Amino acid sequence: MIDRVAEKYEIVVGLEVHAQLLTRSKIFNSDPASYGGAPNSQVGVITLAHPGTLPKQNKLVVEYAVKMGLACHATISRHQIFDRKNYFYPDLPKGYQITQDRTPICRGGYISIKTKDGKEKNILLNRIHLEEDAGKSIHPENEEDTLLDFNRAGVPLIEIVTEPEIHTSEEAALVLMEIRKLVRYLEICDGNMEEGSLRCDANVSVRQKGHPALGKKVEIKNMNSFKNVQRAVDYEAIRQITLLENGDPVISETRTFNMQDGKTYGMRTKEELNDYRYFPDPDLSPVEISDAWLHQIQLLMPALPNDLKEKFIHQYQLSENEALALTEEKEVALYFEKLCAANGLFKENSNWMMGPVKSVRNQHKWLITDFRLSPATLAELIRCVAEKKISHTAAVQQLFPYLLKFPQADVMQTAKELNLLPVNDTGELDKLIAEILKEFPLKVEEYHKGKKGIVAMFMGELKKRSQAQVDYKLANDRLIMKLSQTDGR
Repeated sequence: MIDRVAEKYEIVVGLEVHAQLLTRSKIFNSDPASYGGAPNSQVGVITLAHPGTLPKQNKLVVEYAVKMGLACHATISRHQIFDRKNYFYPDLPKGYQITQDRTPICRGGYISIKTKDGKEKNILLNRIHLEEDAGKSIHPENEEDTLLDFNRAGVPLIEIVTEPEIHTSEEAALVLMEIRKLVRYLEICDGNMEEGSLRCDANVSVRQKGHPALGKKVEIKNMNSFKNVQRAVDYEAIRQITLLENGDPVISETRTFNMQDGKTYGMRTKEELNDYRYFPDPDLSPVEISDAWLHQIQLLMPALPNDLKEKFIHQYQLSENEALALTEEKEVALYFEKLCAANGLFKENSNWMMGPVKSVRNQHKWLITDFRLSPATLAELIRCVAEKKISHTAAVQQLFPYLLKFPQADVMQTAKELNLLPVNDTGELDKLIAEILKEFPLKVEEYHKGKKGIVAMFMGELKKRSQAQVDYKLANDRLIMKLSQTDGR
């Protein structure tokens, strides 16, 4: 029933994504901005808003924000001021937040996503702006008092605000995934949602299909995983549709998402823009981004996921799925690039990265930075397999595991010590083959009567009797030749 009713409506979602920037100090003072310190151990007089203290702009914060804007194809604002956003929370020491209202550092731009059905879509951005984080309120169980930790107060954030043109929960999660990928490639944020360094608010509304006006929006705060973003959007859309179908109004409010029951709950009515009483912060000078400064930042831009994906597809001749998988994490993409630079075996390297390497990483829950083989060693192993110096089976099942235990070992020397080098001496092969054919005359006769599958039995015997790895193609060719030279009687 609800599915049939829901078909009448269109979901409209806009995201506000906060990314904590990886600077050592806070946005307007030199207090540490690291995660995990003891409560209130990373605060000074400016963080705590003592009278007479003045903020000072962190230059690196501006450069990180510009990098994100360039990655999102946005226009960089050359002249910026900071504003005071007034609201009174116990974890906001000043009683206002310093942010950018009228002059966001980046305007416009877009995030590119690709849905499961293969459709590509550019989600337009409204802005990216800089602001400071608030502290953290802690509510101990069975306690009347609330504890305040101001370590996070003043930590630099960028807020990435999309236009309201996301229409499914899947799209919302994909936009968030792409943002996390970009900030990690740029190395401006670690993207760890579980630690709160990447947080997502979703503005959700519904309207009847074909209706131009947007419905009343509800903001769902601080979701900490892709799955929860999808769950929250889906639940909230159904909740609003149910209200409208029952003739009840949708109230514009701020809601929270409960991970346990998958529902949203009201927190407070939504503030209007004029409630914040924005005005320019008189203690901070305007920021001017010159042509020279912008050019310097552009020169520091790394290769981005889409750039590497296109390179892997067109230069390395990989499939789109392979290229997407290999560029999902920056460190994996860079490791793969080093492999290719070392041996030039693009397809073989991809097969190993998607096969044995991925399997071992999953088994041990390793990041690629935990992986024990250097790109040079793995590249040499892959080259030896490609050149048939070692069989693929022996490499995967014996040599690769050994090298993971002893990553400094030499590939070919280890293969020799483990007796993994294939037998390619035709004289030795012929001798083994002759012994086997003599021992199984009835099988030889069956072969000559047309039972060609018996070759597999002979090859199995050859493998058992050889004390080293067999060059199977050479062995198979020699076996067929020797069989053809017998009369089958």
